[in-house]
Amino acid sequence: YLEGLNIALIFEKTSTRTRSAFTVAGQDLGMNVTYLGSSEIQLGKKESVIDTAKVLGSMFDGIEYRGFKQEDVEALAEFSGVPVWNGLTDTWHPTQMIADFMTLKEIFGKLEGLTIAYVGDGRNNMANSLLVTSAILGVNVKIIAPSSLQPEKEIIEIAQQHNNGAELTITDDLDAVKGVDMLYTDVWVSMGEKVDFKERIDLLLPYQINADLVEKTGNPDVIVMHCLPAFHDLNTEIGQEIYEKYGL
Repeated sequence: YLEGLNIALIFEKTSTRTRSAFTVAGQDLGMNVTYLGSSEIQLGKKESVIDTAKVLGSMFDGIEYRGFKQEDVEALAEFSGVPVWNGLTDTWHPTQMIADFMTLKEIFGKLEGLTIAYVGDGRNNMANSLLVTSAILGVNVKIIAPSSLQPEKEIIEIAQQHNNGAELTITDDLDAVKGVDMLYTDVWVSMGEKVDFKERIDLLLPYQINADLVEKTGNPDVIVMHCLPAFHDLNTEIGQEIYEKYGL
């Protein structure tokens, strides 16, 4: 029933996995996929988001958006007249949640009774999304981060409003990882974020997921997840730069 439909993929932020996943999925389902990168459209520059939404909605049957502002993807959804998928904004990453919680269900066979812990920058789109999605699905979740990098009040309130029996914990105490079924982390500096790298590294180094933190869970079956990309070796330019400057 999707064969022959046309979908547009808008990418203000570059991506490997999100672009590949939407492209392959669309093509496998028989859809025609058009990629629109930041250098190929005038979104919010020479043309307003609303006008762009109306034009694309007249030509495409669905739109995926990966970019910066949450209000932009919401405007696309409101004014395009076609389904819009949020492939990531600075606030949320819902399609990643579909993949992550399907993975949890695949590994553990259920979601009920699980406890997950996100460790690191607790204000970014991944922490926000894990907190709210866990609440909706009734999965116990702990956001473990320095007090200055914990979720915003409005994000916590959204999670509380949609909570279906999950235990929601926000703390800076790393001992909170004890007994969790899954450890999750993300990059310490988000795409497009302007921040002092050394200051952020010094703040989050104690929250690095390593063998000691995994052992601290006390769970021999604990799994570790990361949405990627991860600078875990010297095989990237950024990885080399971080190693040379900060010894990581």
